[in-house]
Amino acid sequence: MRAIRRFTVRTVLPEPLAPLAELASNLRWSWHRPTLDLFASLSPARWEAARRDPVAMLGSFSPEELQALAADEEFVARVRDASDVLHTYLTEPRWYQTLAQELAAENREPAPRSIAYFSPEFGITAVLPQYSGGLGILAGDHLKSASDLGVPIVGVGLLYRRGYFEQSLTRDGWQHEDYPVLDPHELPISLLREPDGSPVEVTVTLAGGRPLVAHVWKAQVGRVPVLLLDSDHEANDEAVRAVTDRLYGGTPEHRLHQEILLGVGGVRALRRWSRLSGAPAPEVYHTNEGHAGFLGLERISELVGTGLSFDEALETVRSATVFTTHTPVPAGIDRFARELIMSHFGPEAGLPGLDVERVLAIGAESYEGGDPTVFNMAVMGLRLAQRANGVSQLHGVVSREMFDGLWPGFDPPEVPITSITNGVHAPTWVDHRMIELAERHIGPQIRTEARAWEEIAKVPAAELWATRRDLRADLVTQARQRVRASWLKRGASNAELHWIDGILDPDVLTVGFARRVPTYKRLTLMLRDPERLKRLLLHPERPVQLVIAGKSHPADETGKRLIQQMVRFADEADVRHRIVFLPNYDIAMAQSLYPGCDVWLNNPLRPFEACGTSGMKSALNGGLNLSVLDGWWDEWFDGENGWAIPTADGVEDPDYRDDLEATGLYDLLENEVAPRFYDRDAEGLPQRWLSMVRHTFSSLGPKVLASRMVGDYVRQLYLPAANAGRATTPERARDLAAFKGRMRSSWAGVRVEHVDSSGLSDSPQVGDEMSVRAVISLDGLAADDVEVQVVHGRVSPEDRITDFVVQDLQYSGPAENEPADGRHVFEGRLKLRRTGPFGYTVRVLPKHEGLAAPAELGLVTNA
Repeated sequence: MRAIRRFTVRTVLPEPLAPLAELASNLRWSWHRPTLDLFASLSPARWEAARRDPVAMLGSFSPEELQALAADEEFVARVRDASDVLHTYLTEPRWYQTLAQELAAENREPAPRSIAYFSPEFGITAVLPQYSGGLGILAGDHLKSASDLGVPIVGVGLLYRRGYFEQSLTRDGWQHEDYPVLDPHELPISLLREPDGSPVEVTVTLAGGRPLVAHVWKAQVGRVPVLLLDSDHEANDEAVRAVTDRLYGGTPEHRLHQEILLGVGGVRALRRWSRLSGAPAPEVYHTNEGHAGFLGLERISELVGTGLSFDEALETVRSATVFTTHTPVPAGIDRFARELIMSHFGPEAGLPGLDVERVLAIGAESYEGGDPTVFNMAVMGLRLAQRANGVSQLHGVVSREMFDGLWPGFDPPEVPITSITNGVHAPTWVDHRMIELAERHIGPQIRTEARAWEEIAKVPAAELWATRRDLRADLVTQARQRVRASWLKRGASNAELHWIDGILDPDVLTVGFARRVPTYKRLTLMLRDPERLKRLLLHPERPVQLVIAGKSHPADETGKRLIQQMVRFADEADVRHRIVFLPNYDIAMAQSLYPGCDVWLNNPLRPFEACGTSGMKSALNGGLNLSVLDGWWDEWFDGENGWAIPTADGVEDPDYRDDLEATGLYDLLENEVAPRFYDRDAEGLPQRWLSMVRHTFSSLGPKVLASRMVGDYVRQLYLPAANAGRATTPERARDLAAFKGRMRSSWAGVRVEHVDSSGLSDSPQVGDEMSVRAVISLDGLAADDVEVQVVHGRVSPEDRITDFVVQDLQYSGPAENEPADGRHVFEGRLKLRRTGPFGYTVRVLPKHEGLAAPAELGLVTNA
């Protein structure tokens, strides 16, 4: 029979066990092995039954059982010690506090007191399924590493009552989605409450003045609080309650409602959090992808309410905002119909002081090739942030090319989008046995110092190989369990599944491939020549086995067909012991999959992989990468830390390109990867393979860590943004807004009238100097309003300047016989430093101390 009412009864812990509540609610347990071991020791069987969820497991104990545990002095002492370790972790000075002291000692601008990090998803632990893929996992690793480093970040996101989805397979291999309802009271989060105990509420306004009221839940990720907004509130009607029902689902309007709640509601939740906790208001706002971009509009509205104009508020908001783009393809960007934006940000919207036409202009694709009928969330993100970045060096190049229309007149290398390559949180992703092995031979610094990974050569080859074998054997065991569970769900009976006991082999070269399944990631590239793949899998001396996982977006029928194609191949009786597809790829699966694979395969269509951090996680567990030179692998592959799959760049026929690249993949596996894995010495050790593993640790270990990534964000983006935000006083904002307005209205009259050069012979050579004199017409602008530059470098046969250098010319005064507001002279000297074809030009750009980059306004006049 069905219950007529459902609610959750919280566990009441005896006083000696009271610290267990904090240990369970602080998600640091998800990456802190001693705390995990403490909970597992309560009852290994219950720990596994609760899916390694401390909150759920504690709820399974009766009061009598808890009282018995409270009487166990040894266990109580362990609980107390674990609590002390957590409190030390939460309060002791860490890297960021040391940095702040160094800045103070050098009389430099202080580090930001608080940084807001907005993301539509957070992948922290499988227990809190609020993520779909790489974006969320990256966000989770960012917060965990910020906590470890002491960076004062507060996360802001949404609480999805049905998460993303749980994946299963039908009998014929088609992906099926289930959305189990999550009860927040059963999750390791708490409802944010007012001092009187009432729940905190945040309200945003939808089209037609319709209110959306949200609760605010808080997850504690080590030192980092994460605020999660939840629309399942009794004040909302059924449709509005469903706004945060699931991740990335529903109609465009439903998606827009989510993004309004995340951006606008998220800022309002931050204000409540600061009021209740005493935490300082954020000095930097970091937008992780465009989904949270409306936070900038809410902040503009706040500032307009203090007396600033829209333009002045815009400059204030931009100065302290960081925008990270993760997509390498325009199709991955949220774009809404203009009419939909107008209906939500018109006169009845809850954002006073914002004219809807100004809002539309911020997200308009007002550049060549843009669609005037849509509002682009990434474009808004770039226009509302003074600092932006891609997530690998190559992705930065792709992003500068993709968005160069926002900065007309500038070549892509000068588009103001920098790069910070992603990293991964080692304590989350590196198997504890690998860490313990390294710790025995290197020392405890392996847990805290990035450079310690370079000393991995100290680990004896036999021990390293034995540990790798153990990890592979564990993956085989788990894969068999998952394949059996999957087949039972597909409708098979136990009687017909005896073959599963023999699938995979802990002594066979194991290749892993797991990721989302959009078309460009090419899940089925390995199936281009099925017979050749079978020969690789079934080779009598050097067999290969494949472990594959991945989810397709529920609306992506093409992706689902790719999964079905892969599953049907893996179902074939002659190869099913050598290739498996594991459904429901998530954090829990990944934590055994990465350590257990010898090779991590990645074969996207270059250059469409923004970063691809799964290969980093494999590398930190002693895996070798076999990947297309895309994302992070493009910049850190050195010829010895894995293999690069040749790419057929420029081949326009997609089928022919796939054939070529699949052949390159097969050749590498057959002729290089497998022979090296099975090449053993007299002691049975693959010394050449282990040499590559050691080199992978030393060459990639320090680079791929999220601690490096977060440190880069702090130094390269957060500190400059905080300094700019502090400097942008209302007076500075007024001055900067007026300057930009003046530049935009007068720039059409700026011209390079004349350029002279002198000082070179007819046969110039390296080391010679030339003088450059430019006459510039400023049409009423002051000479201090501009910078005049000579751009010089190699030239192509088409006279395009490449690999160029920029040098400022100095103001010499008004041109002879000209008034001060007419023509002006700028001069300089440059030295020839390279041989070969050489060319130069002169250009004029706006200049103001409030600009973060010369290209910021997108205004330039070239000779």
